[in-house]
Amino acid sequence: MILQRSIPILSFCKSTSLSSSPKFLFLPFNSSPQTFRFHHHHHHRSQIRAFTATTTTDEKETDTFFADDTVSWTSLGVVDRLSQSLSRIGLNRPSLIQALSIPPILHGHDVVVAAETGSGKTHGYLVPLFHNLSTTTNETVNRPHKSLVLCPNVMLCEQVVRMANYICNDNGEPLLKVAAVCGRQGWPVHEPNIIVSTPAALLNYLHAIDPERRRRADFIRDVKHVVFDEADMLLCGSFQNQVIRLINMFRFDEKLLSRAKNASPEKPLDLEMESSMLFEVGVHDEDMEPSSISIHEGDEDDGNGNSLKEAERQPFVRKRDWRRAREIYERSKQYIFVAATLPENGKRTAGGELKRLFPEATWVSGHYLHRHNPRLEQKWVEVTVDTQVDVLIDAVNQTLSKNRTMVFANTVEAVEAVTQVLQGKGIDCYCYHSETSLEERTRNLVDFQHQGGVFVCTDAAARGTDIPNVSHVIQAEFATSAVDFLHRVGRTARAGQPGLVTSMYNESNRDLVAAVRHAGDLCQPVEKAFSRKRSFRKKLKKRGRVGGNGDMVHVEDRLAA
Repeated sequence: MILQRSIPILSFCKSTSLSSSPKFLFLPFNSSPQTFRFHHHHHHRSQIRAFTATTTTDEKETDTFFADDTVSWTSLGVVDRLSQSLSRIGLNRPSLIQALSIPPILHGHDVVVAAETGSGKTHGYLVPLFHNLSTTTNETVNRPHKSLVLCPNVMLCEQVVRMANYICNDNGEPLLKVAAVCGRQGWPVHEPNIIVSTPAALLNYLHAIDPERRRRADFIRDVKHVVFDEADMLLCGSFQNQVIRLINMFRFDEKLLSRAKNASPEKPLDLEMESSMLFEVGVHDEDMEPSSISIHEGDEDDGNGNSLKEAERQPFVRKRDWRRAREIYERSKQYIFVAATLPENGKRTAGGELKRLFPEATWVSGHYLHRHNPRLEQKWVEVTVDTQVDVLIDAVNQTLSKNRTMVFANTVEAVEAVTQVLQGKGIDCYCYHSETSLEERTRNLVDFQHQGGVFVCTDAAARGTDIPNVSHVIQAEFATSAVDFLHRVGRTARAGQPGLVTSMYNESNRDLVAAVRHAGDLCQPVEKAFSRKRSFRKKLKKRGRVGGNGDMVHVEDRLAA
């Protein structure tokens, strides 16, 4: 939104030339994964429902990022070849969240990893994927296994690919073939081991790969591990229908394989014919609501130019009656959900959807999920129309010599205005928002990573972007929700490093700031502020309408988390 201060900023430029809860597992800082006891329940597929960890009376937090000194990649079950590759790129020890998430993933269970930003979640799923794929040979399976990673946008896809390609052998060659299939990048010539894509780009590929659909079914069958990165985004809003459709395709294939394995010799199952139904009929899981399957108007693009083709936008036609008791079938795929925020308040939040779709998944949580990281120093400055520019300049100058500073604003217009203010004061900065081209965004992000400086951006850079050594995050406009606030401040104090956040706010968002600060003072999660977005929105609308002299602008209703 454009707050009251946006117009003065622009004027300044001319004058001078932000039901039940799942049971999370927390890792005590003085415990090692060897103390975990697995609890199994007798279902059609044995599941780890929870971990318990042996605790001691000593609650001193000696480290908020790394696992205990006795924990190594080898002790977690990672093969030596991969452990050595990780050490070569400086990952000598697992982080707390990696030590907690890798064992259940290696055991093949569905896992939900909800942990604070900068805790090492990406390697928390990449390492077990590399382990599983590198230890599965073509001799042990009829076809090579693949892993699929789904991200909400192209930038995150490319970041995951870069991180995966850093894991190399003794000759400096990547251990596995990892490729992004999104944006302008088509299907790679050489079949990759890990495919990273957006939901829309993958659906487009599956519906265009070949007219006979056989290769589509082969692809679905070959994928044995599916990761949903930034799962709270993928399971809500415009991504939800696309993601639910993909989940149903994978689950349907699992059921076909299970039926074929258990079919009698007299009535064998024709897998080719049945697999073609993946793309011809409505693949409804017994748990799914019919309304959650069809793609609605406005859900046809992933924000990166990956729009769904006309055929893909057509709702499924249900040709079979699937309304029956849930089918018990042998599982052949693994689903991993990763998020830094996982709201549960409300009827159809991401956390609620996961509990409904994967009721027996293992939930793993970081110690500071939805909390203020203790390595983070926070400054709160209430500003007015007259003081906001001076406060912004002072905040930027405070750590300008410390290499990397990120400045957040809520809209494209506000980012452009802040950029002009800083450049007017002789401060060079990079500009990053959705209205710049993908090439320019990529170039600015890479330059900022390598050269440092000041990076002015919208929330497009708040999720998942892993930029080392960001020393200072400034909210020139305070985040419009507690979820966005957590993702913004998570750009600093990452991987065990300290960080500083300066949050500028005014009367219109004072209530949200008070809720966030109150939770921080009590060392509590800010979850109570998640469900208050609607009331904050109403107050912002009421206070932000234009005055008679044009000094204020209408506050745009862009408060979706």
